[in-house]
Amino acid sequence: MLETLISFSIATLALALSPGPDNIFVLTQSIVNGRKYGLATVYGLMTGCIIHTTLLAFGVSLIIKESESLFLGIKLFGAAYLLFLAYKVFKSDASITFAEDNITKKTTTQLFKQGFIMNVLNPKVSIFFLAFFPGFLFSDTLSTVIQFYVLGFIFMLVSLIVFSTIAILAGTISEYIKSHKNVGLYLKWTQIVVFVGIAIFILFF
Repeated sequence: MLETLISFSIATLALALSPGPDNIFVLTQSIVNGRKYGLATVYGLMTGCIIHTTLLAFGVSLIIKESESLFLGIKLFGAAYLLFLAYKVFKSDASITFAEDNITKKTTTQLFKQGFIMNVLNPKVSIFFLAFFPGFLFSDTLSTVIQFYVLGFIFMLVSLIVFSTIAILAGTISEYIKSHKNVGLYLKWTQIVVFVGIAIFILFF
């Protein structure tokens, strides 16, 4: 059980560190408006994850009760989707860019709401959770609903720590990215390895 949760935490950490629209948005808001505004965005994004976790916990738990073969199908879908994401990252440009111009000044409340809405209304988050979480169920005795909430809490906690650090150290991080052109390439391959690694874990462990 502990090994599975540690593996899940490491995978989540690697994913949170990889450049994506959410952490780039947090980075940009922090650079332009200040760390307080970046943190407000982070809190909104993480709050939105509660909705996705709830939908996953009750929806997939019902499927598990109804049919083990359907649950196997979900895991196979999850592995295939993660391999597809790895392929998309492989084909993408490794450079990291973030627009600092023409960003409208917003209050922390507005940025919290924007982060929340960005997350909740993004169907890719639900699909990713569906692909990612079921392969890390860790107990034969605990309710699957409880297990999904535990995984959701770990995902939110790890992501919150990483995204908050990005918001607080935004200036330093942006300068490092600008002065080290190869960092995008390293992070790109980290993403690919993580996606493929999770897919293998789901299929064979």
